[in-house]
This record gives sequence, structure tokens and C-alpha cells, in this order.
Amino acid sequence: MPMLEGKVAWVTGAGGGIGEASAKALAAGGAYVVLSGRRQQELDRVASDIVAAGGEVETAQLDVVDAEATQAVADDLIARLGRLDIFMANAGINVPNRSVSAITPADFAKVVDINLNGVMNGVLAVLPRMREQGSGTLILTSSWAGRHPSRLTGPAYTASKHAVVALSHSINQDEGVNGIRCTALMPGEVATPIMQSRPKPPSDEDLAKMLQADDLGAMVRYIAEAPAHVCINEVLISPTWNRSFVGVAELGGMKL
Repeated sequence: MPMLEGKVAWVTGAGGGIGEASAKALAAGGAYVVLSGRRQQELDRVASDIVAAGGEVETAQLDVVDAEATQAVADDLIARLGRLDIFMANAGINVPNRSVSAITPADFAKVVDINLNGVMNGVLAVLPRMREQGSGTLILTSSWAGRHPSRLTGPAYTASKHAVVALSHSINQDEGVNGIRCTALMPGEVATPIMQSRPKPPSDEDLAKMLQADDLGAMVRYIAEAPAHVCINEVLISPTWNRSFVGVAELGGMKL
């Protein structure tokens, strides 16, 4: 019997990239998966793939910044499905003009609103039911930048992803006694569409060396399938070809 059979998993940011791969992996593990995101067309595409692979799925279009809408989705799922076992807060963005000298107050607020407040909106919506069940798995997508500050990701993204890691640990401190565990997932470079929002998008050659979305999907399934008494507090994962470790910088045209 699949280890996640009978479980309900809700994934935000499920219309592509890490969210799509994670939703497919959870469905392959036997979970009934609910896909949320802003683009209904992409949610329908992912849902069709899951059904074709023999999984069970539904969609719930959502902008995670809207706390009331997030709560309404959670309430509806609980009323109809009776439980919520896995919640993956994966929706996130960055902006092209992201350096300290370039970012605007509006863009800073937008990144933080989605990457941090949007995460907490979902967490607050699902926790009451998980407390009632005495069990629940939360997976919050942070980033390598949530542990290691980087000029490449910019201050808004870096700050918001650091905050997600702190939030995850705070949840474990408060909710472990209720059978709820939370994982901060901190991937290095992943070849997903968000890469195209960089000031200089990576080449196809570089994308091929990065983590792939399916790598993260497999990790998410592993976290969800861990025994109930096991809390995987953090996962810091990177490509073997990790540009943070290359040790090559350019300064004034010279490689150091």
C-alpha cells in the first residue's frame, strides 16, 4: 500500500517548478493532492498529468497573499475531505531589479508579502485542523539564500527566505507537542521558470547543472513519508556544481 494513501496534501505554487514536481511526487505516493496557484490553466495541466499517472487530484485557484481566500480554501477542503495531512507552502517570487540599489519599496513589499506572509496565511489556515487530528506535516519552501545571504538573490528574497526558516523552527517549538512537524526546505539553484526573472538568466548549459524540480519532488515525498515521530527540521540541498563554492569572483576584469 502506498505510504501516503488516505492522506490529503495541499500544495501552493503548484502550477510549475518545485510545486508541480512535489504535487506529482505526493500523488505518486498515494496522497490525494490539492493544487493551488494563480494560473488556473497551469493547475489544470498539472492535474491532467497526475490523473494520467493514476493519481487523485483537484485544483483550487488561489493568490496566497489573500488571507481570507486562503482560509476559505482550507475550510472547504476540510469540510469536504475531512482532513488535511500535508501542507506545502511553495508559492514564491523574486523581481529582476533586486539589488539594494535597484529595488523599490513596492517590489520589496511584493516579494515579502508572497514569500513570507503568503506562507503564514496558509500555515494559520491549516493548523487548527492539524491540531484536532493530532498530526500534520508542513513543508515551507525557503532557499539556499535562506541560510547563506547572496547578492545574486537580492535583499527582499534573501530576507524573506531567512524569515521562512525562522518561522519553520518557531512552528516546531510550538506545535511539536500537537504531533505537527515542519520542514524548512532550502534548495540551491533549481532549474525552474523563476530563473528567467534574474537580471541575467542562466544559460541552458548552466541550467542543466542545477538541481531539477523532480529532485525536490523526491525530497518532499521523503519528508512526507517519514514516520510520524520524525521531524526533519531542515533540508539544505544544492547541486554538486555549486557556484557558491566555486571561489571565483570577478573584480575589475580580474578573476580572483
